[in-house]
Amino acid sequence: MMIDPKARYMKSHEWAKHQSGNIFTVGLTAYAIEQLGDIVYMELPEAGKKIDREGSFGVIESVKSASDMYAPLGGTVREANTEVRDNPDMLKKDAYETGWLIKIEASSPAEFDGLMDAAAYQKYLETEA
Repeated sequence: MMIDPKARYMKSHEWAKHQSGNIFTVGLTAYAIEQLGDIVYMELPEAGKKIDREGSFGVIESVKSASDMYAPLGGTVREANTEVRDNPDMLKKDAYETGWLIKIEASSPAEFDGLMDAAAYQKYLETEA
């Protein structure tokens, strides 16, 4: 299973990658997508919405369950990936590039440093299995 070495991770299986300045891209890990199965609905926030670190920024529903998605960093949503919302299969094809969910302008970019790196996330996944 793919884990992007450039991303940082949460135990709830969201990832964040630094883009430029205070902008970070956020998505769900390949592991989370695999666990969900067939995704039938996704709710993403509008640009301009303020979100708190570890606060819910949306909902993802699959044939198995519905789950909140949590923000790895607090700040303001700059963009939501409406293409992936309308075509959730994109998540299975490329969870870390075209399958991103939102872009956040972080109010405290240092929060990124508190997330798990790829090695720590891999080790965490081994405890999940």
